[in-house]
Amino acid sequence: LCSVCPTAQHYDPDTTEPISSGLKSLDELLSWKRSEANPFNIATVPLASRHPPLANSPMRTLVSHDMMGGYLEDRFIQGTHVEDPYVFYHWEYIDIFNYFSHHMVTIPPAVWTNAAHKHGVLSLGTFITEWTDGRKMCEVFLAEEEAYRSAADKLVQIAHCYGFDGWLVNIENVLGATAVKNMGPFLRYLTDQMHERVPGSLVIWYDSVLENGTLKWQNELNDSNKVFFEACDGLFTNYNWTESSLEGMVSHSAAQGRLADIYIGIDVFARGDVVGGKFETNKALQLVRKHGFSTAIFAPGWVFECHDKANFQENQDKFWLLLSDHLYVHRPVCSLPFVSSFCQGVGKSFHWRGQVAQEKRWFNLTAQELQPLYFKKGLEDGGWWRARGCSEDAWAGGSCLLLEGKLPQNVSKVFISIVCVCVCVCVCLYRCFQLELSGCALREVCVNVARDGGEEADLDFNCRIGEIMVLDAESLFTPTLPVRSVCVYDVVWQRGAGDGDGSSLKVHLNATLRWTYPPQLVRHWRVHWRRLRGPDPRVPPGSLTLIGRSYSTLFRVAELEVPDAPGLLELLVEPVSREGFTLDQSYWGRITLSYTHNTDNI
Repeated sequence: LCSVCPTAQHYDPDTTEPISSGLKSLDELLSWKRSEANPFNIATVPLASRHPPLANSPMRTLVSHDMMGGYLEDRFIQGTHVEDPYVFYHWEYIDIFNYFSHHMVTIPPAVWTNAAHKHGVLSLGTFITEWTDGRKMCEVFLAEEEAYRSAADKLVQIAHCYGFDGWLVNIENVLGATAVKNMGPFLRYLTDQMHERVPGSLVIWYDSVLENGTLKWQNELNDSNKVFFEACDGLFTNYNWTESSLEGMVSHSAAQGRLADIYIGIDVFARGDVVGGKFETNKALQLVRKHGFSTAIFAPGWVFECHDKANFQENQDKFWLLLSDHLYVHRPVCSLPFVSSFCQGVGKSFHWRGQVAQEKRWFNLTAQELQPLYFKKGLEDGGWWRARGCSEDAWAGGSCLLLEGKLPQNVSKVFISIVCVCVCVCVCLYRCFQLELSGCALREVCVNVARDGGEEADLDFNCRIGEIMVLDAESLFTPTLPVRSVCVYDVVWQRGAGDGDGSSLKVHLNATLRWTYPPQLVRHWRVHWRRLRGPDPRVPPGSLTLIGRSYSTLFRVAELEVPDAPGLLELLVEPVSREGFTLDQSYWGRITLSYTHNTDNI
């Protein structure tokens, strides 16, 4: 087995772990090839249907995630160990997620696209040019029709390959006469091609350049920038608007029948002369909705960047609760089985079936399960209840759902809606309760909090919910499938000192595993290894050791310490079903690796 050096930009230089990254130049864009794409960064979760459909939402909410240059801990596609990461989990409030950075071509990390798609939310990348270098690039790719079509074709191919849903186009530099003349046709061609290759996709223009090529933010739709709005799916306005500019846009000819396509920008950092921002962002959103527009909330990570990380969850919940009166909830539509442990994709440890399976902090947004509507509601006479994530305990993953509140003395019970979802039900539901149903849809799951007799006084309550599972009983009898076609490639062997006094040398294995198995049947896969034979034949085979969890049929083994050569080891892939059932080892996938002291091999 030879050492093969993996494509450098797809892997962390220190650990060879797979990472997400963007493209920094026009040359990188135009030379991009699908055959050289990062296989790990391909989103594995298809976009869920939603109710109501996005097309039927008159006032939409776009979130543009701009945080410290982008590609932070979220660049680690298989997750990482980090103390305090930024996590987003208010998905039912938003319609479109945009990953923003200052790379020319910002490709959303697969972990974000997976989490968004699970909740029926579109994921957009960013195409941006800036300053003098940006102007030079624009003069090249907008020089003629063939050139701008070539650039647009590559953007379409990238979105289609990586499984995300469109682009925010942000031209933050002056355009020459030829370039600005071709910008509208470029947008139209890009939009048409995206719609053809990725149905339901969007191309949105950021309010920056005018039809004469001047860089001058308008903070509105007007005659100077309508040419770009009319060439694509929407306009994301700059942030320094006023209520009078909102009033003027309502009656603008280009806006007629397209108010939902105008996303009024709100900078949460409140930079410049803006309405609201920070914990008063709701004041800006109230005005936007008053006039019937969609909104683009820029950098809501302010609650993470500018506050004590220890209070992040409290501040994030506060921020979205303040906005909630002006947001429109949508529900993802899914078929059975419906399963959620409410894991937010982060944890102080990793739990499985209520027990700690891994005692270390972790972060992986692909592991985020379907999120409830986090909310707080007042009751009469000072009563209240709220739903929030709780990282102190979990059934599966890193968190559970905590319901808490106060039941006032004159209220005997309250129903708390914890899941808003459309699940198509064709037969019966089975978990702890069995219902005979046919041809209907489950829309809400509620918890009934009631007094159990006793004193009629205010009642404080809290309840931790580890998991909700709605199953089709017939699926429990579906034949089990084995993992097939396990292969290994991009292998890198490294030597290093082992633990202890350093007298023994260890070998570190880095390799990519791939296998085939229907992804819709599993929650995740566990990847294990064991030593079959080492340099000393008298030492018996080793025990099975967990390496990590994979959420796709691809896994990078990074810095796995194995005994010195010669040796024989086995890598095993264990499927874990959606229902959480473990399978007999006869259904696992496996492959053996033999290694020697040959200098070509180690």
